[in-house]
Amino acid sequence: MVPIHCLQLVGTNYRRVSTPRAEYNDLSTFYDSLSAEGVGSERSWSEAVFRDLIDGTPEVDRLRQLCRERGWLLRTVHQDTAYHIATDISFNDYLASLGSNTRLRLFNRRKVLEACGDIAIDNLWPNKVEHFFHRLNELHTIRWGAPCFGRLSLDFHLRFLSRIVEEGGRPELSVLSCDNKDVSLLYNVRYEGRVYNIQAGYIEGFHRKLALGTLHLGYCIEMACSDPEVDSFDLLAGEGKNENYKKRLANRESLMVSLMVVRGRFLKLLYWLKH
Repeated sequence: MVPIHCLQLVGTNYRRVSTPRAEYNDLSTFYDSLSAEGVGSERSWSEAVFRDLIDGTPEVDRLRQLCRERGWLLRTVHQDTAYHIATDISFNDYLASLGSNTRLRLFNRRKVLEACGDIAIDNLWPNKVEHFFHRLNELHTIRWGAPCFGRLSLDFHLRFLSRIVEEGGRPELSVLSCDNKDVSLLYNVRYEGRVYNIQAGYIEGFHRKLALGTLHLGYCIEMACSDPEVDSFDLLAGEGKNENYKKRLANRESLMVSLMVVRGRFLKLLYWLKH
C-alpha cells in the first residue's frame, strides 16, 4: 500500500470525498498558499486535485507553469462542458436561434400546457423552502430512484441560500403548478447578474406531448432575457437522463478541466506507469 495525502477544496468529490459540486473554480487566491511552506511543504500533501477549472484561463496556465517550475506532475483527471445562455438578446431572438424541435419543446407547446388547467409559476423562497425541497426530493426519487438531497446535503444548501442572500444574491425556487399541483420544480440561484440552474425535478408522463422540465426552463429563460440586470442563464455542466438537452438550449459553452498535481518521485512514477 502507498500512503497518499490528497489535498482537495470543497466541491471536489475525489477519492470518496462527497461534497456538493463546485464549478467555474478560480485558483487565483490559492497560488501563494500552494507554493508557500505549510500547504506547499513536502509532508503536507502528495497530490492535490482541482476540479472544474475553466480551461485556457490565466489561472490554469499559471498552475501549469508552477508545476513545470517545481518539477511536479500535472495530470488531467476529468473534462466536462458547462452550458449557458447569454440573455443579452430578446427572448424572441433566442427562440429564433433554436432548432424547430427544441423551440417546440421549450415554447411552442405552452398552449397545450395551459389547456391542462390553471398554470402558475411561483418562487417559494423564503416562505415555503422546506416544501420546495421535500417535493424536489419526491420527484427526484421517482425519476432516479433516490432523493437528490440527504439530510447533511440539505442542511448545506439551506445555509448556502441564506449566505447568498447576505451577499446580495437571490434564491429562485421556481415551482410550475397546474391546478395547484406542483408539476415541475427548478432550483435556481441568482448571483451577480447570472442565474444558475442547480437542480430540477418534474412529473414524467404528465402529458404525452409535453416536456415539462424544458417548458419550465423556457419560462425562466424568458424572465432572464427580460431582466436588464441578468446577462446569463447558466445550465452548468452535465447531461440529462436520456439526452444532452443543455447543449440544444445553450448558445455558449465553457470547457472545464479537472487537474491533479502530483509530488514525490515514487508517486509520480506510479502514475507514469499507470498511463
